Amino acid sequence: MSKNQFGKVSTLSLDVDFKEEKTYLRDVSFTAPYKIMQPFPMEKGGIQVMLLSASAGIMEGDCQDFSFHIRSGARMEFFSQSYDKIHQMREGCAVRKTAVHLEPGTFFRYCPQPTIPFKDSAFESRMEISLSDETSRFQMGEILSCGRYARGERFAYRFYHNLVEIRRKGRLIYRDNSRYDPDLFPMEGMGMYEDYTHLSNLFFTRPSSPDFPGQVQKLLEKGEDWEGAVTELSEGDFAVRIFGRRAQVLEELNQKLFKLSQE
Repeated sequence: MSKNQFGKVSTLSLDVDFKEEKTYLRDVSFTAPYKIMQPFPMEKGGIQVMLLSASAGIMEGDCQDFSFHIRSGARMEFFSQSYDKIHQMREGCAVRKTAVHLEPGTFFRYCPQPTIPFKDSAFESRMEISLSDETSRFQMGEILSCGRYARGERFAYRFYHNLVEIRRKGRLIYRDNSRYDPDLFPMEGMGMYEDYTHLSNLFFTRPSSPDFPGQVQKLLEKGEDWEGAVTELSEGDFAVRIFGRRAQVLEELNQKLFKLSQE
């Protein structure tokens, strides 16, 4: 690990509660370069929280720690102000750890802006989500670019490692351990990006619509600029992966899928 430019771990901690039919931030703490905007209201008393960063992006040696505690009845969507840019690094890497705990009767959607790994960058991310029971609803949507492809930086990063583990009542229901290393894998070949430049990775806990997988597949079949599929997991949850060539197109598609999951 290289030296952290901020001299310490950069943290964000949100404790979200519900009272009098409204979700509110019970406790908030953060350190440089992070802070949040005043929450935006959502339907059913929920809130949207936008992450702000005073940094130009993720730098060599950065160490980040995110924590979310969603209490019973609370509904929240978390998103970021701008794309996550992982800058060039001479050595070492940057690290982010994210911990999420959902109490019963909650809803949490985690959908940051797309990530762009610059040439020679290296990044490790570990995300652990704990769902109290079947009434804890979690959705996630993340988009990873191949890099600054307009500048000739297609898969020019050193590595990108993302580990996501989701547990319900302590039981592992989803695990995605993705490591992209262009020196080891043919990133544009079969089984990888297959000539696409962007990858969208989504997760949905048991949608209310019984025809959700059919609706998703029908939507995915309409596009000429993307290719994707939906997978039903062992406990009725769903994972969706989509390849595309523009981040904006995948962002709009993700929002349509989130809407489908609530219909």
